[in-house]
Amino acid sequence: MALCRRLARLAAHLQDPRKVAAFQRLCGVEGPSGWADAEQQAGGREPVANGGPPAAEHPAGNGTVPGRAGPSRPWRRRPRRNSLTEEDGSQEFSTRSRFLYYLFSLGTELGNELFYILFFPFCIWNVDAWLGRRLIIIWVWVMYLGQCTKDVIRWPRPASPPAVKLEVFYNSEYSMPSTHAMSGTAIPLALLLLSYGRWQYPLMFGLILAFCWCSLVCCSRIYMGMHSILDVIAGFLYAILILVVFHPVVDLIDNFNLTYKYAPLIIISLHLALGIFSFTLDTWSTSRGDTAQILGCGAGVACGSHVNYIMGLKLDPPPETLPLSLSSLSVTVFGKAILRLLIGVIVLLLTKVAMKKATIPLACKIFRIPHDDVRKARQRMEVELPYRYITYGMVGFSLMFIVPCLFHFIGLS
Repeated sequence: MALCRRLARLAAHLQDPRKVAAFQRLCGVEGPSGWADAEQQAGGREPVANGGPPAAEHPAGNGTVPGRAGPSRPWRRRPRRNSLTEEDGSQEFSTRSRFLYYLFSLGTELGNELFYILFFPFCIWNVDAWLGRRLIIIWVWVMYLGQCTKDVIRWPRPASPPAVKLEVFYNSEYSMPSTHAMSGTAIPLALLLLSYGRWQYPLMFGLILAFCWCSLVCCSRIYMGMHSILDVIAGFLYAILILVVFHPVVDLIDNFNLTYKYAPLIIISLHLALGIFSFTLDTWSTSRGDTAQILGCGAGVACGSHVNYIMGLKLDPPPETLPLSLSSLSVTVFGKAILRLLIGVIVLLLTKVAMKKATIPLACKIFRIPHDDVRKARQRMEVELPYRYITYGMVGFSLMFIVPCLFHFIGLS
C-alpha cells in the first residue's frame, strides 16, 4: 500500500501542468499579459473533457486569458488551428528562442500527417519496400492502440493556464497517453530493429538517431503545452510494450498480407471492425477520424502489397544482395530518388483530393445528411468513417501499387 501511495504521488507530480509551464518558461515561452493572474484564478478549477476550458470563462478559445492584450512580446506567434474544430487559435504567445521553437515544431511534425506522407513513401520507393511495409504495420497498431487507450482513460490536456498552448490542432482529443510520443518511440526503434543486419551501418549511428528522434518528439509535446510529463512517459513505455509484442510477429503478418488468398477480404473486414467498435467517445474528437485514417491507410497498403505479390511485381531486393549498403549512393541515384518522391507524392495528394471530393458528398447523400456546412457534415460518424477509410485506403493502395506501376511505366523503377 505504501508503494502504491508513492507511485500515485509520483504520477500526480508528473501530471501537474505547472511542470509543463516550468519547462516552457525554461525554453523561453511566455503567455499573454495577465497570464500569472489567470493562473492563480484557475488554480482550483477542474479541467473539462478533452482538455478544453469552459467556454464562458475563456470566450476567445482554449487557454486564452480574458482582458487586455498587454504589451508586445518578443516574437509573438499564434497556435496552429484545426479547421474542423471551433477553436480559433487566437491566443498569442511569445518565445525568446526562435531556434527552440522551430526545433520543437520539427519534433511535433514528426508525428503528423505531413511527415508520414513523405517518410513512408520515400522508404518504400527509394530505400526498401520490405522495411517500409513492416514499419507501417507497426505504426498502425501503435497508433490504433494509443488512440483507443486515450478514449478509454479520458484524461484531459494540461490545464491552460498555467500551461501555454502553442498548438491547438489536436486539442479536442484526450491526453493520456501521448500518441506523438508513441509514434516517435516506435518508428525509430522499429527502424533500428528491422534494418540493422539487413543494411550495413554502424550500430552506434542507429542508436544515436533513435535516441535523438525519440527525445525530440517527446520533449516537443511538453514544449507545445499539449501533454504532461506523465503522458509522454506513458506513451514511451506503451510503445516499447507494443514493440515487444508485435516485433516478433511482424514477419508473419507481412507474409500473410502477401501470400494468403483471401488476405484482402480479411484485412478490410478487420480494419473496419477495429474502427467501428473502438469509437466510444462521449463527444466528437479528431481522434475518431485519425483512427479511421490510420486503419484505412494500413488496409490500403496491405491490399496493395498483396496485389503486387499476386502479379509478380518484386519490390523487395533479392536475398543474394543482402546485406544492403549505403555506399552505392551517387548523384544519379539521389536525383532519381527525389524525382520519384516528388512525382509519387503528387499522385498521392491528387488521389486524396479526388477521393475526398467524391466520398463526402456521396456519404451525405446516402445517409441524407445536409452538406451545406462541410465541417459539420464531416463530424458525423456516417460521413467521417466512410470518407476516411475509402480516401486513405486508396492513398495506401496507390502508395504500394499504383505509383510503383507508374514508375515502371515512365522508367523510374
